[in-house]
Amino acid sequence: MAELTHRIATEADIPALVALMDRSIAGPLAAFLTPDQINASRRLMGIDSQLIADRTFFIVEADGVPAGCGGWSGRITEYGGDHTPGRSPAPLTPGVDAARIRAMYTAPEFVRQGVGSQILSLCELAARAAGYDRVELVATLGGEPLYLAHGYVEIERFEDDRGGARVPLVRMGKRLAVGHSREPG
Repeated sequence: MAELTHRIATEADIPALVALMDRSIAGPLAAFLTPDQINASRRLMGIDSQLIADRTFFIVEADGVPAGCGGWSGRITEYGGDHTPGRSPAPLTPGVDAARIRAMYTAPEFVRQGVGSQILSLCELAARAAGYDRVELVATLGGEPLYLAHGYVEIERFEDDRGGARVPLVRMGKRLAVGHSREPG
């Protein structure tokens, strides 16, 4: 297995990230959704350039190859890409609001190799360092087992039909441990 490294994504990474996201939606997520729901997911999900501009979006690489990505946000938007309706760049308040874990994707060939766990840990540590004591996310059915394994609990199940088909999603949350300061290797 290749050594996993991580870094903050930049605008130059956007084409590679878009390709990775598309492969992730078409690959592992397809086991949980119909073809119409996959197409709707492409319209709902994707790159959020605000996360990249905020420098809160990570890329995990295996020998220089993008294996996964994901980020966190101190903004109201819960999920979706640049093209998703209903986004809000308004800031959240640390200690009052939950930070958002956003746009987590793993390349199909790197599923179940620790990529998602590493991204999640990076995001939680960064959100904690920014003053947040809890995080929330909106999970796909494919991502739900990862989040459950990392202590997230279901807040609510819902469907989003803005992409043209009803896509099942799960809002989840977690309290962040106090005193985490070590960055994962």
